[in-house]
Amino acid sequence: MSAEKKNTLKQYLIRIPILLIGLTIAHLGVTLFLLSNLGSDPYNVLIQGLFRTFDSFTLLPLTHGTTHVLISLLIILILLLLDKHYIKIGTLLCMLFGGPIIDLFSILLSKFNLHTLPLPGRILILSAGCTILAFGMTIVINSEAGTGPNDLVAIVLSDKTNVRFSVMRVLVDSTFVITGFFLGGTLGVGTIICALLVGPIAGYFLPITKKIIQKTISGLFLK
Repeated sequence: MSAEKKNTLKQYLIRIPILLIGLTIAHLGVTLFLLSNLGSDPYNVLIQGLFRTFDSFTLLPLTHGTTHVLISLLIILILLLLDKHYIKIGTLLCMLFGGPIIDLFSILLSKFNLHTLPLPGRILILSAGCTILAFGMTIVINSEAGTGPNDLVAIVLSDKTNVRFSVMRVLVDSTFVITGFFLGGTLGVGTIICALLVGPIAGYFLPITKKIIQKTISGLFLK
């Protein structure tokens, strides 16, 4: 094996654990968001709307979960045709492990009955969840090992249009919400908060986590 291939393999062996750490942090945020019981996140409002629309006239036994997988696969397919360098092993890892991580955190946090808190407390939990989600998402993105299909939409559009990621994320999430709502998806106050918060917070954390990850990888390579 050439030195270049060895370095590439070593980088992936470092970057994939970093991605999984970020994915775990991000889905802790998603879990807090869901347990606040104030609405679905923007992408799932879209999925819910598509599921309710297609389920009314298709013969396929669709569920929300299968619709989620199909739309995610469609995004991956489109990106493979347009610019395949965005699709990496981390994209598949995000698809495979996202759900189980949320399930695990839901079990661990269910005893706290967050959904029974007064509304201000639930909004606080929701906002904390959005912040944690955005922070974890920037670790996943800066791992450069790949990221989830729904996050890739904003990343690709940001790269192609030279619009800041924070702005593009708000635009993409708002599009998901509006489209999903008109297709029959359910949204709540949490959906709006998430659509407005995640992009700007991620924009703040992106350069910070990038420096940390670069220093970490450089330090490990020097050992």
